[in-house]
Amino acid sequence: MAFCSTCGTQIADGTTTCAACAGRAAATPVAAPAVSTTGGMSDNVAGMLAYFTIIPAVIFLVMEPYNKSRFVRFHAWQSLIFGVAWYILWYGLRFVGLFTFFLWPLIGLGGFIVWIILVLKANQGQMFKLPVIGDIAEKQANAM
Repeated sequence: MAFCSTCGTQIADGTTTCAACAGRAAATPVAAPAVSTTGGMSDNVAGMLAYFTIIPAVIFLVMEPYNKSRFVRFHAWQSLIFGVAWYILWYGLRFVGLFTFFLWPLIGLGGFIVWIILVLKANQGQMFKLPVIGDIAEKQANAM
């Protein structure tokens, strides 16, 4: 059923004018593209949440409805591998010492930007792969 855009009265399907006020009926909303859901959460939201610390990534790899989705598994694995690589890079540079002190803010900003891109791409339903990490994550997601 449609509703009048002027007075809000319910109008029969196929009718373009309102009998109560002679106003035009509101345009029917365009159907949103189908998003597959896993359990109670859509895949793109679960993939996005996998990037918020390693805890959701591990949960999505273990819990039954989410570990069936290749999309969620891919983003969970990419999140875990990216987190481990980031940890190794960050503490590796700190181990080197003050010679790399000026690089710490740049590398921190770069990692934050990559993380934002990963979160946004997962929310958009895209399987955005990082150069080396994405291939490893894809192999792990396909292996399960």
